[in-house]
Amino acid sequence: MYDVLDYASMAADRHRVDAYARALGKVVRPGDVVIDIGAGTGILSLLACRAGASRVYAIEPDDAIAVARENAVANGYADRITFIQDISTRVTPPETADVVVSDLHGVLPGYQGHLPTIIDARQRFLSPGGRLVPQQDALMMAAVSAADLHASHAGVADINGLDMQAARKLTVNTWSKTWLTSEQLLSKPRCWALLDYSEIDDSAIQGDVRLEFDRSGIAHGFGVWFESVLAKNVELSNAPGAPKLNYGNAYFPWPEPVEVQTGDVAHVLIQATLVRSDYVWRWETRILNGGREDAIDRQFSQSTFFGAPLCASRLRKCAPDYVPKLTEDGEIASMVLELMADGNSLGQVAKTIASRFPKRFSNWKAALDHIGELSRQYS
Repeated sequence: MYDVLDYASMAADRHRVDAYARALGKVVRPGDVVIDIGAGTGILSLLACRAGASRVYAIEPDDAIAVARENAVANGYADRITFIQDISTRVTPPETADVVVSDLHGVLPGYQGHLPTIIDARQRFLSPGGRLVPQQDALMMAAVSAADLHASHAGVADINGLDMQAARKLTVNTWSKTWLTSEQLLSKPRCWALLDYSEIDDSAIQGDVRLEFDRSGIAHGFGVWFESVLAKNVELSNAPGAPKLNYGNAYFPWPEPVEVQTGDVAHVLIQATLVRSDYVWRWETRILNGGREDAIDRQFSQSTFFGAPLCASRLRKCAPDYVPKLTEDGEIASMVLELMADGNSLGQVAKTIASRFPKRFSNWKAALDHIGELSRQYS
């Protein structure tokens, strides 16, 4: 989830906002119904109104929706925007939309529930012949020279004379957000996946790409970015060398630097698989001297699955034969949910909980502070 500074940063990104304003100006027709998914502070909803939408449904699970309501009033569009605080996959609007607009991806479109959300919205929200903004994303890749970035991932093996190899095994299997420059690219950019939102039906992403080095140097991994088509003749890109956007780029490290010559090739297989609420990334790399398949210089196999520390005791609690015993927090949560289900007010629930757990809560108001989150989450 984003925080208030994230929303402010996105709204202040003029290149992003200007591109969406142009796209909505082209796509939205007078009288259209628009659904804005992940509305945040409401800027895309406001732009849709300005473009001629007669009704906008702004869907946003975060409390930032309160700011969006204020912005709608300030700009004179409050009577045309219906605000819905929830996750879009749990929402059924009272009517279908002529346009569905969203900007849910972070650095890359493979971000949390972005693709399943778009697929669901296209299938349930969009009228026949309706339009999506954005229309598609091309995922691009190039090998990069980035010594400082690589050091932040791989330079934790020996710190002040201490062996930190256990940490290095995790960090070299983790990608990070950064801002690359065009001067750091050692190979020609290549497209490794094209996401057409009008027809995509799978949240997994995969690509197999051949990166040809057109410069000699030290390669430390590869950068990934997107090139979006928001509407006809309206594009938005976070490519290195393009106007700097809030999104940044993604840097995928290799375990070690590789000296390359012009004409060498990096063959990269990259996959992103949605697991629960986020993606597991896998990248397999072969460095070919002179581009020859029989001249493999280096070969790496990496995955963010190996970038997450695994605690045996926590994993044990997910085993099918594990018999859980509630902690005190678990007992409190269980009792709170049962009392809520019986129709008690939060004040009544808090008094009962304070009485049942006097060592934990000094009075019912302290209990009320604790159970408020359960109310926000489940009521």
